[in-house]
Formats: sequence, C-alpha cells, structure tokens
Amino acid sequence: MDKLLALKTLLEVSDAGGFAKAAQRLGVATSSVTRLMDALEQDVGAVLLTRTPRRVSLTDAGATYVEQIAKVLDDLAEADESVLDSGAEPAGMLRIAVPSTYNRVVLAPHLAAFLQAHPRMTLDVVAADRYVDLALERIDLAVRIGLPDSNPQLVVKTLAENTRVVVASAGYLERESVPDEPAVLAQRECLRVSYGGSYRARQIWTFTRGETQEPVNVRGRLVSDSIDMLFAAVLAGQGFALLPEWLVCEAIAAGRLVRVFDGWQVSPQGGDAVVHAAYLPNRRHSTKVRALLRFLEAHLNVR
Repeated sequence: MDKLLALKTLLEVSDAGGFAKAAQRLGVATSSVTRLMDALEQDVGAVLLTRTPRRVSLTDAGATYVEQIAKVLDDLAEADESVLDSGAEPAGMLRIAVPSTYNRVVLAPHLAAFLQAHPRMTLDVVAADRYVDLALERIDLAVRIGLPDSNPQLVVKTLAENTRVVVASAGYLERESVPDEPAVLAQRECLRVSYGGSYRARQIWTFTRGETQEPVNVRGRLVSDSIDMLFAAVLAGQGFALLPEWLVCEAIAAGRLVRVFDGWQVSPQGGDAVVHAAYLPNRRHSTKVRALLRFLEAHLNVR
C-alpha cells in the first residue's frame, strides 16, 4: 500500500462524503478508493470510516486521525514548496493577506498582470480586515495599513503613503456651508472609523500645517469599522469623513465629493500610518515573496 496516497485519499473521502465522489475527484475507479481505505484501516488497526448506503463519514477515531494527518500533509506540502521556492523563477502557491477594501480598490485590479508575468505561480488572497497571524494562518506576506509593525519577529517594508483627507458631498456642503477652520468640525456631523473602543470614546483628528498642529475632538452619530460603509454614507451626504485618498480620489475627481482643508495634513490617531508589507524572516529569501514585493513597488506609490 502507498501510505502517502492512502492518506491523501482519506482526506478526499472525508471532504467528499463518499467513495464515488472522491474517486471522481481523483480520477480513479471507486473500487480503487474502497480497497485503499480498507487497507489503510487494516494498517492502522482502527475503523476510520462509517459506511452507509447514502454517505461515508468519519468515526471518532477517523476524525482524530484526519486532524493529525492534515497537519502532516500541510507541512509536507510546505516543504515541497520551499524547495520549489528556491529556484531562480518564482513558482508555486503564494498566500497573501490584504485589507478587503484596499484589495478591492487598489490591489485586485493589478493581480491579473502579476499572474501573467509569473505563469508558474498561484495566488491565494485572504481579504481580511483583522490582524492576521502570519505563522498560524500560513501567510507568506501581509499588506497592512497603519503604523509599521514593530514586532522584531517580522520583516517590514514600507510600500506607499496612506494620505487621509477630509471630504463631504457637494450637497451636504450646500446645506451646511464649507468650514473655514478645522475647529469648526467639533460642531459638525463627522463619520468616524471605529478603532475597537466604545462609540462614545473621544476621537481626535489632528490637523498639521507647517509648524501648526490643531487637534479637533470630532463627534457624530455613525461609527463603523467598515470604511466602505463610511464612504457610502459620506457620498449620501451624511456629514464629513476622514478617509484614505486612494479610496476617495475618483469621487473627488468626478465632483461627487469635495475635499476640505486642502492645505492641511490630517491623521485620526497620530503617527505616520503607511501601507506596508510584513512577512516572517523565513520568507526573506523566497523568490515568490521577492517577486510580489517587486510588483507592489512597481504598481503602488512607493515613497
């Protein structure tokens, strides 16, 4: 019996819920799958599968066994990938994590060009608005927005500025007038990004122009961790919003939004938030990671 083939077949049977469907996926005869599972159960000395006319399912022992072998096969696949990844030409799977809105607006439109340039590579993109653990989730590279990660266990590379601008719809400004100083926003409706605290918590937008720094305590009735929601709300005339320039630039150019306080730099939390890449030190010499970094440097506004 080919033990490795048997283990891979067991995972396929477990996922498919039957011998026939697993055989179809693997491109072999159903009888071959059945014989291989019988041989595997005899080899390990335990019943791994419960067989009924309608479905094949894992026994408790089978579920425990599958959980363990899945880790082993993942590690084996990663070892195979590491050998493949040492060649001159990038090849194999590259798993990346990207904030969902940034992925949709900025990165995704370029990925077809990346895959065309690297025909031996496959991308697995995790669009997630949460902090992704690179080691736990087997992420090769994460694109992040914010202050560069100070974790000494990560390699961090700045990719682009993340300029934020204050915007409102033309209709809202016609009703409420254009403020002439940042301090006026303390009395206006401001759409706020939730940073994990209470919606009642103060939020300071810090305006900087030359040597002048003006913090403004903003308030508003809409708080969200989704910048897509805030973008839709500001387009609908709900108030002022402090959003990334890469998200609102087209709406500004089309006249749907108006940028206010054009001569000021604005930050919602202080610090120099940027778009940056983060990856584990063991990916430092990966040809796949280096290929993606070169691509991002060429297509993003690298400072």
